[in-house]
Amino acid sequence: MSAADPRNLPPGSRPRRPASPGEFAPLRIGPLVVDPPVVLAPMAGVTNYPFRALCREFGAGLYVSEMITARGYLLGNKMTRMLAAGHPDERPRSVQVYGSDPVDVGEMVKQLVADGVDHVDMNFGCPVPKVTRNGGGSAIPVKPRLLSRLVRAAVKNAGDVPVTIKVRKGIDDRLITFPDAGRVAESEGASAIGLHGRTAAELYSGHADWSSITELKQAVSIPVLGNGDIWEAWDALAMMRETGCDGVIVGRGCLGRPWLFRELAQVFRGEEPDPPPGMGEIVAIMDRHADLLIEAFGEDHGMRQMRKWCHWYTKGFPGSARLRGDLARVETKARMLELLGEIDPATPFPPNAVRANRAKRGGTQRVKLPEGYLDDLDDDTPPKSPRSPEEIAAWEKALSGG
Repeated sequence: MSAADPRNLPPGSRPRRPASPGEFAPLRIGPLVVDPPVVLAPMAGVTNYPFRALCREFGAGLYVSEMITARGYLLGNKMTRMLAAGHPDERPRSVQVYGSDPVDVGEMVKQLVADGVDHVDMNFGCPVPKVTRNGGGSAIPVKPRLLSRLVRAAVKNAGDVPVTIKVRKGIDDRLITFPDAGRVAESEGASAIGLHGRTAAELYSGHADWSSITELKQAVSIPVLGNGDIWEAWDALAMMRETGCDGVIVGRGCLGRPWLFRELAQVFRGEEPDPPPGMGEIVAIMDRHADLLIEAFGEDHGMRQMRKWCHWYTKGFPGSARLRGDLARVETKARMLELLGEIDPATPFPPNAVRANRAKRGGTQRVKLPEGYLDDLDDDTPPKSPRSPEEIAAWEKALSGG
């Protein structure tokens, strides 16, 4: 690549040029048409209905639920069922599922379709040690025949409802799995595949490898969704221009910034994005978010969830650091608003907060796999999965959307 190649530029320094007329087609996932081609990444403890609703109010796209475990769903776990439940204003309704047993996955998908789900996404990217050490999450694509069984079970039971899968590059740089995952997704009838341009070992560190997204796009005929380092609307356009992918998946960049979806809709329409909101408007958004959480979970649980959002919404604002301890303990919306009132509502959004990491720990890891897991990569035996309600609850708390 030459020095002038935009891929040589540091993140956030790529050209800022809105889409030209007809430059990007809507994303087509089976019968679904997603315009602009933007998907909210499933994130545990984040993409529940309140946050999905808030993002939807700012812009169009596809908004995926946080991950739902097949065993928890089939056993009727109250919280699992609530997180998977649909709402009248959610169309298309999208649910991400996690399961490592084809029988469980097939039955879960059948029930979700009967309940009116419009799209099913399958998680094969979770890098959490608790999951990979049992052969689940990002460990599953290591064994293509097992991956095939799981995707086949979902597609067979989904009928006309499109099934997509989400994966990482691989376990680490020595064990790259995404090419096999792409082949399996295509051959087993998945409608699209999403690729996070990091390995499980990289977690969320460094910069995502967008070249892997290019490679996958060139290798398969189904739509490819790129994931990794979409912090600004301009990053989405840059990823699609550089990789040729069919759509983008937005994760950490929208935490505490749901208006990012408004900016994405604007640049895909060929417009300059609105400036980010100042503190006064953000407080109003937080007020709305708290109301939605309280309505869904009750005041006690809802405000407990709101605590992390207080940190994310205010990150980088002058004076917010001294309030962070109190905001992390708020029990009522009134107390939250009282504390936020100590920040001047005229304060503009701090530019250095746009690309600030609001969640997910940095660093790398040595990925834990079951003993002897790599001895027979053709083995399609389902790995151990949680069975008891206690095990399921522990896994659901640990699971990551990848």
